[in-house]
Formats: sequence, C-alpha cells, structure tokens
Amino acid sequence: QVQLVESGGGLVQAGGSLRLSCAASGSISSINAMAWYRQAPGQQRELVARMSRGGTTTYTDSVKGRFTISRDNAKNTMALQMNSLRPEDTAVYYCNAQRWGLDFWGQGTQVTVSS
Repeated sequence: QVQLVESGGGLVQAGGSLRLSCAASGSISSINAMAWYRQAPGQQRELVARMSRGGTTTYTDSVKGRFTISRDNAKNTMALQMNSLRPEDTAVYYCNAQRWGLDFWGQGTQVTVSS
C-alpha cells in the first residue's frame, strides 16, 4: 500500500497563487508516475498534471503556463505550484501515485478561488 497526504489548499483570490504538496509513505518503492487530479462539484475527476519517474511532465491545456508540477524522488514528495489562479480552478485536488499498475489516492485538499 501507498499512503498519500496532501496539504496546502485554501482560499485565494483570482490571480493569486497556492502551492500544494503531497507526501508519499508506505510501499513507495517502484512508484512510477505521480499526478495531480481535481474534481469540481458535479463534474468528473480530471487530470491536472502528471510527472513520470523520469521527469516527463504532462499538463491539461487549461493549466499550461500557470501550474508547475515537481517531484523529489529521494524525499517521496510531489508539489503543484499554481499561479494566476482562476475561479474555474476551484475544486478538490487529489494526489495520485501509480505503482505496479495500481492507483493510490490521497484524501484531497480543497482549493477555492474567489472572483
């Protein structure tokens, strides 16, 4: 099992910044990709950003140029720097880790962007 704990969510005005963090513990060896997802009320969970173990990154179009994913394999942590936040970024953000074809999820952290 892999345990993931997110932190860093909160309330921010449009145009502001937040930094989310995710700490992994447990059976963390061989974790492959790590990613951030988000889910807004009444909507499906969507991929925000993903980083492979080797450092290849993927971003959903709406956050490109505003969000930056980073990962420290030695510390088993991942972060999401979110700049120029918009009200449509409001959602619960989830940390995700993939290991041996299985998905592990954190409990989520709320990000609310006011207009």
